[in-house]
Amino acid sequence: MLTEALDQLARWQVLLGKDFQISVNKSPVEFSAPASGPESWSSMIERRNVPVGSLVIEITEGSLMEQNADVMDQLSRFQAAGIEIALDDFGTGYSSLSYLRRLDIDYIKIDQSFIRSLTRGPDDVALCHAIISMAHALRIRVIAEGVETESQRDILVAAGCDYGQGHFFCPPVEARAFEAFVSAVT
Repeated sequence: MLTEALDQLARWQVLLGKDFQISVNKSPVEFSAPASGPESWSSMIERRNVPVGSLVIEITEGSLMEQNADVMDQLSRFQAAGIEIALDDFGTGYSSLSYLRRLDIDYIKIDQSFIRSLTRGPDDVALCHAIISMAHALRIRVIAEGVETESQRDILVAAGCDYGQGHFFCPPVEARAFEAFVSAVT
């Protein structure tokens, strides 16, 4: 999957601009694979000369709960190579928030379960606002997952959310359809 994503990144940077960025999920199981060697993520990224800031590795809180030396080493390697780290499904895990201080997390992604309930009441809005404020105080950018309506987007913008993803912006599409979509909106 990483190979395909890196191929697509190279294509889109030519077609859509050098600043184009792509995110790839790395599961807790994938962290148990060897951290070095020709098939490791670090080696593949290094061989491709992935430009700084153009790749984001998304990890879950579960990946950090173990906080073993190998996981931390892999994250450090990514960061040294200019790869950004996003903490996916933020707010759904049971781990300590202390890793936000220890790791140089670039993004947190507010889980879509919080976004879905935004229009139901002020407590849900307050919770999202608190997550955004905390992240910004730690100099972490925030992505809201699962934005499906204009009202959800408006609430998140008012709360200071940096980015959104979801059907409101663009449903999942194949690569060629995405290229056409980006060309039409830029």
